[in-house]
Amino acid sequence: MVEDNASNPSFARWWRQVLFVPLLHSKWLTTESKARLTDAVTRAERRHRGEVFLIVENHLPIQEAYRMNCRERAIDLFSEYRVWDTEENTGVLIYVNVCERKLEIVADRGISAHVSPTVWNAMCEKAVSGIATQKTEESLAELLDEVGQVLRQYYHLEHDPEGNELSDTVVFLK
Repeated sequence: MVEDNASNPSFARWWRQVLFVPLLHSKWLTTESKARLTDAVTRAERRHRGEVFLIVENHLPIQEAYRMNCRERAIDLFSEYRVWDTEENTGVLIYVNVCERKLEIVADRGISAHVSPTVWNAMCEKAVSGIATQKTEESLAELLDEVGQVLRQYYHLEHDPEGNELSDTVVFLK
């Protein structure tokens, strides 16, 4: 979700991360579901010049959780995984934080010039609603499809060459 990047220090956020038990909340992310989501990323990247990157993280790093919110973490990962480093600046990071029940989309400047923050917000809200009803994998697959449609709208390719700049594999950070 697109929001103010300034994070307020929060003991409550830090405690949520400390007390979070991944085993209880990440059962949905099996090897098979990761493979299906990786396929969904691959499908989302067809017929356009954009790149889609999905990261699922159980919780914020404990040492940073007091100061850092999910938006800031998503921006850090956008940089760390070099999603910004695509030829036409059309990388889109989808970041899911299981503990915080948050989803963030960080879009590079190439695609942000065409898509307003309200579009990304609406996509995030729809996916978070699905996740809240225990349809996490389905909601993320739908979100990936929607992001792919947006990228096709602005960066359409009739013939899609084999030019994948970023891995399609879902990154899972425990």
